[in-house]
Amino acid sequence: MKIVIDMNLSPQWVPVLKSAGHVSIHWSQVGAVSAPDREILEWARTNNHIVFTHDLDFGAIIAATNADSPSVFQIRTQDVSPKKLSTIVLSALKQFGESLNEGALVTVNEKQSRVRIFPLKKA
Repeated sequence: MKIVIDMNLSPQWVPVLKSAGHVSIHWSQVGAVSAPDREILEWARTNNHIVFTHDLDFGAIIAATNADSPSVFQIRTQDVSPKKLSTIVLSALKQFGESLNEGALVTVNEKQSRVRIFPLKKA
């Protein structure tokens, strides 16, 4: 899986994801640190990457535009450090890998994970 890590997450996630066999890059290595979310989404779509984030805006943009890519993997906890969450994140990436490859929003916290397949339907 190819993953671009959003600015709101530490570059320390890169080696964690790489150690699990994922191609990963932190946004700071790709584009401007002040880039808007839409620019990151477009880069991820063009370069076939999943967006890994702590930001709810990516899912909202996908829903508002009825897009079917790129997939978004979002962490919803206070402590987003690899030390705290690497086991949970890597497990969810494995569990939802097929959905992420096809187009999905995966949300993970310390207690549960859920997946929503694209296009996102308004509730």
